[in-house]
Amino acid sequence: MHLVNQNRPKPTPSQSAYQSWEFGLFLHFGLRTFYEGYVDFDKRPMELSAFQPAELDCESWIRTAKEAGMQYAVLTAKHHDGFSNWPTRYSTFSVAGTPWKDGKGDVVREFVKACRKYDVKPGLYYSPYDGSAEFYNQDAKAYDDYFVNQITELLTLYGTIDILWFDGCGSEQHQYDWPRIIGEIRRLAPDILIFNMGDPDFRWVGNEDGIAPVPCWNVVDSTSFSIMTDDKDKLQERMWLPAECDVQLRNTWFYSDSNDDSLKSVEELMGLYEHSVGRGANLLLNVGPDRRGLFADNDAERLASFGAEIRRRFGKPFATLRDCRQQDGRWVYEAKESHLLEYVVLGEDLTDGESVQRFALTIVTAKSRRPFRIYEGRNIGHKAIVRIPPVQVRGVFLDIVESDGTPAIRTISMYDAGSGTLRT
Repeated sequence: MHLVNQNRPKPTPSQSAYQSWEFGLFLHFGLRTFYEGYVDFDKRPMELSAFQPAELDCESWIRTAKEAGMQYAVLTAKHHDGFSNWPTRYSTFSVAGTPWKDGKGDVVREFVKACRKYDVKPGLYYSPYDGSAEFYNQDAKAYDDYFVNQITELLTLYGTIDILWFDGCGSEQHQYDWPRIIGEIRRLAPDILIFNMGDPDFRWVGNEDGIAPVPCWNVVDSTSFSIMTDDKDKLQERMWLPAECDVQLRNTWFYSDSNDDSLKSVEELMGLYEHSVGRGANLLLNVGPDRRGLFADNDAERLASFGAEIRRRFGKPFATLRDCRQQDGRWVYEAKESHLLEYVVLGEDLTDGESVQRFALTIVTAKSRRPFRIYEGRNIGHKAIVRIPPVQVRGVFLDIVESDGTPAIRTISMYDAGSGTLRT
């Protein structure tokens, strides 16, 4: 009998879908792409005439992402500087005032169209703080109007948008009319996923390193506000808010032509994958398109290699859940002959909430055929990637040591990944 704690928070269908996407592309692109060394809240003025991405090709961005295994993408519709990547009616600081396509271009439209072509879920980053709006700190009501008007454009002009990504940087001391803002968002897009602010559906993990903690629970009572403060937003109740880990492919969010040496290796990216997706969080990996409007060749090649390595390590399990049997509350795999084991990937059915609080893995050794406990973990959540020093085994046991109700295991997969050696 499957006993469920009826009081524990549970994911909505949209949240469950989001967790199944696992791996997404972050895209920082805008006017500041054309200003080398420009940083957040930079005091240098930027001229609209500089925005000239002559070879802009959003399809190439999204095609590369899809081939790397990414299931969603988030584009900076508007960053802290206030430059709008669409021809908004509510600001002159937008693509409409640039020479690109004689002011008739729309980066957001081309991005969303590319996402639909390649079946990648489109998301839009919107900075609540706006350095181009002089009334931001002078007239809160006028700024809320501006906020709502721009969000309304983004949610009505481009079809279904799956994610609205709010960045708290710059907003630490500002009071927004969140009930009004969120009310309009939910009215226009009832199923949209909101990141971290207002009325969030998923949360920031709390760092920009791409690393989730152990344990990384799906249910929390607060969210981290921004990289600029350790303060947290307290929630009215404990809520189901899965974590997302955002991290840069290079050491800047926007393109720079002077940081080739910071491009992360495939081995480091795999480590981040295991520290994020492998701990039940989503991984949002940032690439800054260059001044042509394309990915730098090295970046595109690195994404392709990263995706290939994920598939190599986790594409062909030698055993899965269907090869296991349940026996006295234990999941048991027994092999006819020994296997080299390096990874065990577990997943919990989270439909009724998160149950597993502690688990353990035991192997049966190849020669002596003795059981040895080799790993103890906390939560499983959507996915737990357990990496162990490679060892020959004749069996693997999964024990749920502590749980809230009866656990429902969705997946068990076992891999020999060639000791983690990159294969090209």
